[in-house]
Amino acid sequence: MPCFCRPVLACCGVAQAPFAAEDPGGSLIAEAPAQYRPRHPERTAFYQIFEDHFDSYVRDYEERFEPRSGPLRPVVVRSVEEFLSCGRLQGGFARIRCPKCRAEHLLAFSCRTRNFCAGCQAKRSVLFAEKLTSEILAPVPHRHWTFSIPRVLRGLIERDRKLLGLLSQTAYAAILKSFQAFFDRRDVRPGCVISLQTFGAYGANFNPHAHALVSEGVFNRGGEFLPLPAPDPAAVMEVFRRLLLQRLHRAERLSETFMHNLLSWVHPGFSVFAGPPVDGAAIGALESQSRYITRPAL
Repeated sequence: MPCFCRPVLACCGVAQAPFAAEDPGGSLIAEAPAQYRPRHPERTAFYQIFEDHFDSYVRDYEERFEPRSGPLRPVVVRSVEEFLSCGRLQGGFARIRCPKCRAEHLLAFSCRTRNFCAGCQAKRSVLFAEKLTSEILAPVPHRHWTFSIPRVLRGLIERDRKLLGLLSQTAYAAILKSFQAFFDRRDVRPGCVISLQTFGAYGANFNPHAHALVSEGVFNRGGEFLPLPAPDPAAVMEVFRRLLLQRLHRAERLSETFMHNLLSWVHPGFSVFAGPPVDGAAIGALESQSRYITRPAL
């Protein structure tokens, strides 16, 4: 009788329990479990670039990059070092053994770093999307919003990452004020989940912006949902622009003169995008949006 190995360690996640299938003759055939195959990240060009050049990058950073981008944050070095050991036996492993047939294999640990490691962040995005749709989002329509800032402000946030919190807070404040103004009520608020991204079309292109999943309406204090007609992204953008510039000025990151100069621009450089609404019952579409707003840079 064949043996079906069924590793049950939580860190495995690759072996699947065998299931029965029916063949054309009508008998049941047990399928073999999926076979574990190591990822071998060290074979990728992305891995080799960091393995070969990251040490020289760290040595030269203060002279070549710090004047423009600010000091090298400790999290950068830590994330790269953990990434270089991700999926490799040198970084630690679990030994998984079938108690029935004695077959075994070694499963390398993952680094679990945020954003930088594409494999670990992809898993994090899937788990986030599942939790969001099953436990957090109300069963009402939602819309995907994106809040972007002009290039002239991006370097400011690159040098002071604490301002990323101000960016997300202001994005929500713009949504809140706009929705309350439409209903002419201060006792209602929309549901909102915001994810920050600091990359643009290319992973190395620093472009801080906020992605948001926002309910297509507001909730009153009693929990009643009040649907909202089609929103006006241009009006929300104007609220977002003024709020962010005023808050940066109060935080002493912008002079009053420069703030008024930015407010006078005909083409402000700010952008607010609102995608099509997604029905609350369309769990697959909501999960896809949730994975997108937390996707890895590369």
